[in-house]
Amino acid sequence: MQQLDFTVLSNEKIAKDIYQLRIANCKLRIAAPGQFVNLQIDGCYLRRPISVCDCSEDALTLIYKVVGQGTARLAQYRAGESINALTGLGNGYTIVPAERPLLIGGGVGVPPLYYLAKKLLEAGQEPIALLGFNAIDDVFYKDEFAALCETVVKTGGYVTDALPGLAYDALYCCGPEPMLKAVYNAALDVPARYSFERRMACGFGACMVCSCKTITGYKRICKEGPILTKEEILWT
Repeated sequence: MQQLDFTVLSNEKIAKDIYQLRIANCKLRIAAPGQFVNLQIDGCYLRRPISVCDCSEDALTLIYKVVGQGTARLAQYRAGESINALTGLGNGYTIVPAERPLLIGGGVGVPPLYYLAKKLLEAGQEPIALLGFNAIDDVFYKDEFAALCETVVKTGGYVTDALPGLAYDALYCCGPEPMLKAVYNAALDVPARYSFERRMACGFGACMVCSCKTITGYKRICKEGPILTKEEILWT
């Protein structure tokens, strides 16, 4: 974990209530896709966890949804301003041997799968992206994913409706927990990794607020997670 001050490069609305924040990246290296940062937002006591969408030598890209006071304030940041972040948090996705892994994202669960798709391509795999949104106005990063891999966008209904028409030999999933559970129950019996969300206070395992019970005992979603394998998940 590192605590760094970053310079905002851009902060733009890209869909309904969805913003893309790019911050200068001179020192940071994200160890694995699926990790997140915890942002200190002016006027907010607790930091806000935001998953990493992309990481390059020049910039760290974060995508977030405005849902409350903190993210509403975050949307007001402008280029040139400074923002503090705890970085490199969480375990991230481990890449499993496969030929055609399926990436399933729902809403703001989509962003970390973009960086994952890049890493899978670097590993010689051919990922498929299945992106689920509530409505057309909510769709973002469709073209960005399509430039990398085969991409299916589902709006309305259930993202699992598209599963029967797809061939895959591994699965990575990120989104709201009801969607994760539906995918878990509907997907083929293949190696699978699921990214979970919990309310967090510290973001690095000290406060225990985000703990959840797994088959191997309690795990802190911010530390031993947010990625869990399908074998260790206990649904409540």
